[in-house]
Amino acid sequence: MTATVIAFANQKGGVGKTTSVLNVAAAMTEMDYAVLVVDLDPQACLTFSLGYDPDAVEPSLNDMISGRAGLVDTIVQHDEVDVAPASIDLAGAEVTLLSRTGREYLLRGELTDLLESYDVVLVDCGPSLGVLTINGLTAADQVVIPVQCETLSHRGVAQLLDTIGDVRRLTNRALTVRGLLATMFDPRPRHAREVLRDLVARYELPLIGAPVRKSVRFAESPTSGSTIVGANTDVPGAAAYRIIARDLLDLPIDEELLESAGWSEERRDEIMGVLVEAEDG
Repeated sequence: MTATVIAFANQKGGVGKTTSVLNVAAAMTEMDYAVLVVDLDPQACLTFSLGYDPDAVEPSLNDMISGRAGLVDTIVQHDEVDVAPASIDLAGAEVTLLSRTGREYLLRGELTDLLESYDVVLVDCGPSLGVLTINGLTAADQVVIPVQCETLSHRGVAQLLDTIGDVRRLTNRALTVRGLLATMFDPRPRHAREVLRDLVARYELPLIGAPVRKSVRFAESPTSGSTIVGANTDVPGAAAYRIIARDLLDLPIDEELLESAGWSEERRDEIMGVLVEAEDG
């Protein structure tokens, strides 16, 4: 059995892509799945969040792109997950890739020999729709779209779906959109619920797992080189990412886990009822 490759993408920054990749990966490894995370973002936030210095790590994905190393040579075995790190030099990779034949397929080709070593590969795409993101989408089986429930989310999702359409047509016909992942969710304002309902209805995409509630612990976790899931915290966001991981793995989700994520049965029915209403309408 080969690994499923899932890209997390949204060119709008600050929507929780990196946080989602890290915590979903940690939740999957808790269940004894072998997971590789690939930091395809020149800002190297994923690499930094796991405790590595993007200015010093080597070899990195930039070395893979420049031909100095293979992807397998860049992999670091971290406490929670294996990681293919990024360095600050990755910012120049777009220029390097432009001169390469078959540049969109580079990551896909490098992953070929690794797919039997992992159950899941999670790719953290940068906040752009450039050549690096196209590499991530071309290599992926599925794409997850993290969204913050605010009005500007619509613009990012629409542009990304246009790009996904181009990728399906030109470089990866098998790519599927797994759904939306709601991050930094505050269920109290009516606006957040309305935006989530509108996103689901407008783009006809399912909500993955449960919305991830806001927590200051997400901002604090990169300083420790760990994730909130890996640190065994009891904040609702950790449970939400466990739910999302189970959903992505097509595993059942029990009521106790929903309660831990801050979604009582009554509250969960309310928010899910809103989504069902949107889908039916």
